[in-house]
Amino acid sequence: MIDLHTHTLFSDGVLVPSELIRRAEVKGYRAIALTDHADSSSIEFILPKLITACMDCNRYRSVKAIPGVEITHAPPRLIGKLVADARHYGAKIVIVHGESPVEPVEYGTNMAAIQAGVDILSHPGLITLEEARLAAENGVSLEITARRGHSLTNGHVAKMAEVAGAKLVLNTDAHTPGDLIDDRFAHTVAMGAGLTVEQYAKLKANMERLAGFSEGEI
Repeated sequence: MIDLHTHTLFSDGVLVPSELIRRAEVKGYRAIALTDHADSSSIEFILPKLITACMDCNRYRSVKAIPGVEITHAPPRLIGKLVADARHYGAKIVIVHGESPVEPVEYGTNMAAIQAGVDILSHPGLITLEEARLAAENGVSLEITARRGHSLTNGHVAKMAEVAGAKLVLNTDAHTPGDLIDDRFAHTVAMGAGLTVEQYAKLKANMERLAGFSEGEI
């Protein structure tokens, strides 16, 4: 299991980074990205903390811990700057909180994130075909999510990605220990979104690439 979207108590998760990493290790994870919610007030504060925790745990844990952020509810016009700031401060995975059907995310967030070239657009809701095609062009991965509520549009996201040729990922958006899943449940989520076995294999290969397993260590 590789999971590239999780949260610690540096945003609205409940665990310190080390405990989340340890619980992922016990769950059998190969890699976990810590991607706490961030905006212009917190990127500079959050990332050094997560980088330190990931570096320390990577010396002793079998699961690979990757520091990142999820830019959340930022005005679309600020997203490009915030993505650049996140990379400047050392984020290895940069996510933007997409236009989920269950939160008041501002219209235009999906497009701004894709134009900024984020690594992952999380739970992008009713993403348009135009946006999905641009995501394919810009190398932005679209998220299939195991998180309740956000998952309501998984099938639509999978369909738009298929038509546009965009890459997919599957993440938990974990906030608590109980949100972590195993590969069997991830497979169920993927099949529930309408993915074929071949598409799921491509999704997993894409996640390995993003986690750094295909191109050396991050």
